[in-house]
Amino acid sequence: MYWDRRFLSLRTWGSRGFSPRKIGAVTSAFSIRPARTGDVAAIKKLVAPLAERRILMAKETVAYYESLQEFRIAESSAGEVIGCGALHVMWEDLAEVRTLAADDNWRGKGVGHVLVQQLLEDARALGVARVFCLTFEVDFFKRHGFEVMADQTAVDPQVYSELLRSHDEGVAEFLDLARVKPNTLGNTRMIKIL
Repeated sequence: MYWDRRFLSLRTWGSRGFSPRKIGAVTSAFSIRPARTGDVAAIKKLVAPLAERRILMAKETVAYYESLQEFRIAESSAGEVIGCGALHVMWEDLAEVRTLAADDNWRGKGVGHVLVQQLLEDARALGVARVFCLTFEVDFFKRHGFEVMADQTAVDPQVYSELLRSHDEGVAEFLDLARVKPNTLGNTRMIKIL
């Protein structure tokens, strides 16, 4: 997948080769790719200013390495990491979009949009039927088909009890557990049915 500036569209491989899908105006070219170990420092750099503003939670370096296979990277045509996002599978039919960040110089240029679109495609490929996010950017996610969760009945009681055994902070945030309340104050839980 890559950005084609001539068509201002995302080009993806289909049954008939690369085909354009209109996504919106973009001022510069970038591509989306799986993360590599050498990207961890850049991911931390993208997350740091958002963590300072309490929009994202910073993680220990080891946590980024442990979850690296979940990440997609937005890379400029010059090879600079300009955005990142991860898809974390929580259960058979449930995953979370997490750690979505774009470099300040690239905000509003489609980076987040294309990352979310790729993460949703990844979810479909994995067989996930629902994707969750915990966000301050409600309007952004609404534009991608997410809806505010009315309550916590997204999982049945048996699955809920299984998820309680997870040590993952994101799962605890999804379950709205008291121990993570300070991390989630002001965030909105949203979900998208694929």
